[in-house]
Amino acid sequence: MASLFSTTYASLSYGGRGPAASKPPRRMVVVRAEAINPDIRKTEEKVVDSVLLPEISKPVTAYCRCWRSGTFPLCDGGHLKHNKATGDNVGPLLLKQK
Repeated sequence: MASLFSTTYASLSYGGRGPAASKPPRRMVVVRAEAINPDIRKTEEKVVDSVLLPEISKPVTAYCRCWRSGTFPLCDGGHLKHNKATGDNVGPLLLKQK
């Protein structure tokens, strides 16, 4: 019986981490602060485009183009912090009711 216990204990404690040794390593996503808009209309303070549509429910809807919005795909103004950190000039896409 002692040999069964020692064999079982040895297989559980292999690697020194026990059951946690079978878990895959955690992965992290790193977001770098770099310009998204390298050369489009760089003379403008902020690039904002508007599209007029006849059949939308709200008068104006802003869509994110910087990928920093907490409410993606809708714009929450996250581009302001991004633009300040990177010197970029990206802004939202506005869908407007015609």
